[in-house]
Amino acid sequence: MIQFQDLTKSYRVGNSRKVVIDHLTLTLPTGTSLALLGRNGAGKSTLLQMIAGTIRADSGRIVSDGSISWPVGFGGSFHRDLTGAQNVRFIARVYGVDTESLVAFVDDFAELGKHFHMPIRSYSSGMRSRLAFGASMGIRFDTYLVDEVTAVGDAAFRRKSKEVFKERMKQSGAILVSHEMAQIREFCDAGILLENGRLQYYPDLEEAIEAHQAAMR
Repeated sequence: MIQFQDLTKSYRVGNSRKVVIDHLTLTLPTGTSLALLGRNGAGKSTLLQMIAGTIRADSGRIVSDGSISWPVGFGGSFHRDLTGAQNVRFIARVYGVDTESLVAFVDDFAELGKHFHMPIRSYSSGMRSRLAFGASMGIRFDTYLVDEVTAVGDAAFRRKSKEVFKERMKQSGAILVSHEMAQIREFCDAGILLENGRLQYYPDLEEAIEAHQAAMR
């Protein structure tokens, strides 16, 4: 369960403020894979980072009764001067999982080769995303936050990413951001639509997609 309690978030744009989350009160169900839909700039990535706790709300709060991943595909939280392996070891200690097991999983999964032992500052955005995806999939969370991650890498890597993500979804829920409707239909059970600072839950995924497409028109 993830519950938003009168949640508000805005940013200053010039002389005014843009509200991306407007007094949101909503409870999302447990163990469900949700598509987070909305136009570009609606605030989807901001909402994911707020759920993860990496961005603070202006007011209100988010309550959860389970463990939540950081936004998969977002590598901005890595320390640039540490290597990939050192970052993974730090993550393992933070989340209380076996360090060497997580390092071995990510090293094998992310396919970074010698770059795994090089500083993050030398990574491309795709390499950071692969590291972030591998680290999150190596830890069991109740809810995974996913931001376009299966678009990273070549066809073989994308297939592998989908396979491990499907395996995690057998026991966990997710909130998935993707512009590919085929991917959303493959992974998600229901949808939430973010539009003008408001978030609407749709237990019927097709209804959520239809509402999103109508808003885009």
